[in-house]
Amino acid sequence: MFEEKSRRFSSRKHLAGWLVMLSNSLYATAAKALERNPGQKQAYDSRNHCVVLAGPGSGKTKTLTLKMARMLAEDVREPRGIACITYNNECARELQRRLGALGVDVGQRVFIGTVHSFSLCRIILPYARYSPFPLPEPIRVAGNVARRSAVERAYEDVYGDGGNPHRQWFLTEPHRRSVLDRSSVAWRAGNPQRAAFIEAYEHELHKQGLIDFDDMPLLGLRLLNELPWLPAAIEAQFPILLVDEYQDLGFALDAMVNLLCFEHAVRLFAVGDVDQSIYGFLGAEPALLQRLAEREDVETVQLAFNYRCGSQIISASQAALSEERDYRSPDSAPEGAVFFHARPGEYEAQAKWVVEHLIPQILQRQSVSVGQVAVLYREAWLGQRIADAADECGISYVRVDRDALYHRGCRLLRWIEDCALWVCGGWREGKPSFRQLLADGCRLFFEMPPDDAERRAFERELMEFLSTEHSHGQNFGDWIMSFRREVLHRYIARAPSINDEVELLDQLQEKVGVAGAQAELTLAGFCGADVQGDRLILSTLHSAKGREFAAVVLFGIDLDVLPKQKESGAALAEVRRLFYVGLTRAEREVHLVCSKGSISPLAREVYQRLRPKK
Repeated sequence: MFEEKSRRFSSRKHLAGWLVMLSNSLYATAAKALERNPGQKQAYDSRNHCVVLAGPGSGKTKTLTLKMARMLAEDVREPRGIACITYNNECARELQRRLGALGVDVGQRVFIGTVHSFSLCRIILPYARYSPFPLPEPIRVAGNVARRSAVERAYEDVYGDGGNPHRQWFLTEPHRRSVLDRSSVAWRAGNPQRAAFIEAYEHELHKQGLIDFDDMPLLGLRLLNELPWLPAAIEAQFPILLVDEYQDLGFALDAMVNLLCFEHAVRLFAVGDVDQSIYGFLGAEPALLQRLAEREDVETVQLAFNYRCGSQIISASQAALSEERDYRSPDSAPEGAVFFHARPGEYEAQAKWVVEHLIPQILQRQSVSVGQVAVLYREAWLGQRIADAADECGISYVRVDRDALYHRGCRLLRWIEDCALWVCGGWREGKPSFRQLLADGCRLFFEMPPDDAERRAFERELMEFLSTEHSHGQNFGDWIMSFRREVLHRYIARAPSINDEVELLDQLQEKVGVAGAQAELTLAGFCGADVQGDRLILSTLHSAKGREFAAVVLFGIDLDVLPKQKESGAALAEVRRLFYVGLTRAEREVHLVCSKGSISPLAREVYQRLRPKK
């Protein structure tokens, strides 16, 4: 018996060692490709605090992934690990997928997630009991209903004038995100009611045992500042901190970086692009990245190549910024093309022309599938015009805006979609793999990595449900109701950080329920298996950030849309960056669709840059 156990242990140990060696060889082999790009190679080799300034299509995600694999293999010994903070859950999913392809097991040693998730799961929940200031017990995350109710009660207490509380809160939120020291003069300067409104709102939430998403980094930062030993505890677990899309992550994250990396000994590797900072309304400040890159104790690397866009698209994007950048495409890259279409009629007629004529021409000329084409627009009402036209033509699409079937930044619903895709045939090719579903589910439902018994129980329940006989044509509303009843409800109850996502699940179930607008939706229709995922992408410009497509149609590039008349100064600069992001999503073709007689001045500047010189 003892000898058998010894052999099994030895075998497992040998297998673990072999997997580590395989992982090491995979990342080392892949890293050889970086030698052709001096900037990528410098970033990969750096052992200092390092900031990588990476424009669109520069290969920054590849560089970041390989850097993470190298750090885990060479720089950090078990059980210590690394933490990587991303802008949103989609970025985290992509990094996890790429690391998995390199054989890197994203387990307990690696944290990949948003600043909110890092603050909650790695600072607040583990150390709340040591807090010198009151915190809710237990901590739960407020959903949309609770947040709106707290705003309304706080507004009545502070203003009491019968005005619109939510409009006032929208104007107030940037102050909450940008002024971190509440004992400072700046907290109440200029508008004391604004500060009182924020404090009253937080009090309303906290007395119900709730925090919201903005609370997470604010409270995490406060704990780091008020518990002198806590930064050292974080360093002991994560001696290296990586930050993706630094320009979008705001003041609280920047303050955490300064505390952990420059007042303590955590090593920093940050990636970002000032020109792609488009979330000022959420507290993003591009100057924070610029200031970080200018520090004398930081090695700064500029990636110069744009591997995605043709040279003409790069030129158009610089016209959109109204500034020159030293980005260039490789000599072997195609030139790309930018087309201008000033169309008569209302947006409905223009959308019909885009769907019936323009997109078929793109598909034929580029020999690509419809899933490689995106129609991008500034606001969801413009997307509705395209969606209506696509419905008339019978073209399947995925919407990524506020009118989508569900918010694609919701981790819970994206995971449910992956589960549906696995059921509808993904199991055959491992796309997605069950192992990935299990790992993603564990990260979703367990605030801390589960022990072996918890993981096995979750694995068994998940496999039993998903492997039950299901058909592509099964009603999705029935399926999700069963999934929630038989598996999800137990795990949702133990994950306070996804309370708001459960509200989104409730809303989805209402849409696909018996009386809902999508009552006939099938399981395959929900996950796209009925069209092999080949669906036209309809997305706002903001939601398209980080994506790439063979061809992009920019729809509604009109006067008083992009930009609006009132937008000037810093607001206009951000609109330019938004236009820049839209243009640089395309590999081969960009189509600017404007209303005849109402063309955006930004589109005119691009046209002036690209028109042939006489």
